Amino acid sequence: MITNTLAIIALVLAAILFVPLVCHKIRIPSIVGFIIVGILVGPYGFGWLGEGGAIQTLGKIGMLYIMLQAGIEVDLNDFSQQKHRSVLFGLFSFLFPFLLGLVTSKLLGYNWVTSALLGAMYGSHTLMTYPIVSRYGVQKNTAVNIAVGGTMLAITLSLLVLAAIKSNFAYTDTLTTGAFIGRIAVFAAVTLFLFPWLAQRFFKRWTDPTNGFLIVMTMMVGSAYLADWAGLEGILGAFVCGVALNRLVPNLSPVMQRINFVGNNLFVPLFLLGVGMMIEVQVIWTNWWTIVLAIIMIATKLVGKWLAALVAQKTFGLQAEERQLMFGLTHATAAGTLAIVTIGFEAHIFGSSILNAAVLMILVLCTSASFVTEYAAKRLALQEEARLESEKHDNKWQMMTVAENRHYELRELGELAELKQPELSSEEDWTEAKRLIEGQSTASLVYHPAQPINTISRLLVAVPRYAEKEHDFITCFGLIRRLSSQIGAKVVFYTNEDTQRALQAFCRRKGKYLRASYREMENWEDVLMIAKQMRHNDMIVLINARPSTPSYNPLFDQVPDMLDRFFRDHSYLLVYPEQETGNAIPDILTGDTPQASRTWKIVSALKKKILSFQQR
Repeated sequence: MITNTLAIIALVLAAILFVPLVCHKIRIPSIVGFIIVGILVGPYGFGWLGEGGAIQTLGKIGMLYIMLQAGIEVDLNDFSQQKHRSVLFGLFSFLFPFLLGLVTSKLLGYNWVTSALLGAMYGSHTLMTYPIVSRYGVQKNTAVNIAVGGTMLAITLSLLVLAAIKSNFAYTDTLTTGAFIGRIAVFAAVTLFLFPWLAQRFFKRWTDPTNGFLIVMTMMVGSAYLADWAGLEGILGAFVCGVALNRLVPNLSPVMQRINFVGNNLFVPLFLLGVGMMIEVQVIWTNWWTIVLAIIMIATKLVGKWLAALVAQKTFGLQAEERQLMFGLTHATAAGTLAIVTIGFEAHIFGSSILNAAVLMILVLCTSASFVTEYAAKRLALQEEARLESEKHDNKWQMMTVAENRHYELRELGELAELKQPELSSEEDWTEAKRLIEGQSTASLVYHPAQPINTISRLLVAVPRYAEKEHDFITCFGLIRRLSSQIGAKVVFYTNEDTQRALQAFCRRKGKYLRASYREMENWEDVLMIAKQMRHNDMIVLINARPSTPSYNPLFDQVPDMLDRFFRDHSYLLVYPEQETGNAIPDILTGDTPQASRTWKIVSALKKKILSFQQR
């Protein structure tokens, strides 16, 4: 066994470096490669590394990181739309394996307590293959949002079964249930309310991404500790922490880049190595009953999770690839299974055969889940790439600030809004900014950041009459939707009734759902009423237009003075849609109705589909 600390570090870093390269060469998921290497170097392989120590300790952080990443990267707009599906899938994902586990365990001759605990083990799962989904960029897919939301419910139900059984075996005090509920309430209050409140104030004061990374990781470990203290599991605490901090850590932000880099290149590989080091290969040829039991356990979990994914696909009308992705995400198991079998073994509910079979099950299911998730994620990524290519519209954006040099904030906004290579500039005054905007036809925006963009909680969007008839208005709407998705901010549209119907049609598009509310604003003069309704962490977004375009209003010339007088202490964003060149567009002030643009035709088609669907 290697005892020299530097030699151990060198061995681990070499594995982290070479395993992904070799796995890519032989076309197997790197998750499988790390587990195999863990078996080889562990105490049951060549014996180079022993049990316990730094690898297992840091590996626990890797499991927490995976759950944190799943919570942070979930699209809250789509998650809000899919919440009922997530709850239903969570019930499917727990009940089917749980009930199958009860049946198979009773057939094997186990009592009801052992059968229920085994059923809870089958019902739980770990999003161990989520980094594969993230790597292929399909984490915004509907199936992923449903699976992630369902995971929280499945884990919670499994842990409640575990807590009920553990309390019967470990406690006799009648106040245990009340104390358990009280601790859960403390955990929920701190993680869901106190931590986001502290993080928001931290990000306002310190904008350095390294400090942001450290505060997120500290809160992740703190939430995991509180979950353990409450009688739950650390992985559930990390997931809840990720959801709580979702709005403050945009997926494309520098903080998230550091979280991904450190987690994917250090903590997760250490966790996978630790899983491999626990597997006793000798069990395979020394104890046939353990092998038979492991086969039954693997089959029970696979069938149960497959049925859950199949019923969800038929119920929700998903594609075959989305069903496979849900199955791949939800049948891997690690932390939850280890917690249940360890507690069951220590309470003498399980024997050594179940313990060894469960560890063997972890190896097989992690391997199969990696292959299934990799295959499904790759297929969905190719479909998404083809769809984006068919919808591609190369818009060039001009981004600027007025009377302040804030290029860092402009670049950050451009990255969050996914604008491709925008031109950045800082103009001395509004006269220069207006001259530049009206002298070109490209989409433009003016940004004033009064606070960090990730601390914004609401986007108050003022949309003028006939804005939906602007050439490529859909681009400006897409900017708002992407920005809301990245920073988790709610959107409130202020506009007239006709434009509101067009926006509602856009917000309901499949795969482009936007969580929004609406306020009546018949005239542009009413923009000032927004100032009375603004809260501390709001940002106002004004959709403007150039002269001789459908939605242009002479009052737009007064916008700079209005912003300086009423909105100076708030962040604001002025957005100018791309202007179509080469065609004369009638001025709406003459009384003529503008011709329908490409965007308006899309909106009309969407409205017809929605109305026909509602009439069924």
